[in-house]
Amino acid sequence: MAWLRVQLSEAEQAIVQEERECHPNPHVRQRMLVLWLLHCKVTRQKAAEIAGVGRATVQRWVGAYREGGLDALRRWEVHGPESELAAYREQIVELFTQQPARTVAEAAERIYWKTGVRRQPTQVRKFLKDLGLKWQRVRAIPIPPKKVSPNMFRSRVGSSISN
Repeated sequence: MAWLRVQLSEAEQAIVQEERECHPNPHVRQRMLVLWLLHCKVTRQKAAEIAGVGRATVQRWVGAYREGGLDALRRWEVHGPESELAAYREQIVELFTQQPARTVAEAAERIYWKTGVRRQPTQVRKFLKDLGLKWQRVRAIPIPPKKVSPNMFRSRVGSSISN
């Protein structure tokens, strides 16, 4: 397979210049930077070093450009695994909005009771944080000390000393 020399048309150059600076996805900006470097006759190895990716990645992006043009490089369809708890988001938010949990262990137990899905406290903490729920610090309500009359104190102290 012969190396594909990247030659961008005037319209493509304008698009690549714009998107390597302003595209909302940083991965697409990186791809456009590599494409621009290759257009400027930088070697694939050097373009990979500048962009901070491997040469095989650059090769894959060139293949995608060859097959689908700029639109193939603009796509970013990476989806991570989704938690089983995601199906119960609304129920969990409602559960903890009505009555917040005191500890993460209690939250994990209540989630298990409600959904049947058991998760470790670390996973529960991250899931609840991603939902926008925050842990609130619980403190004792300050109560002013009882007022003790000086005579009461003396009588107690005096009676214990005399005995």
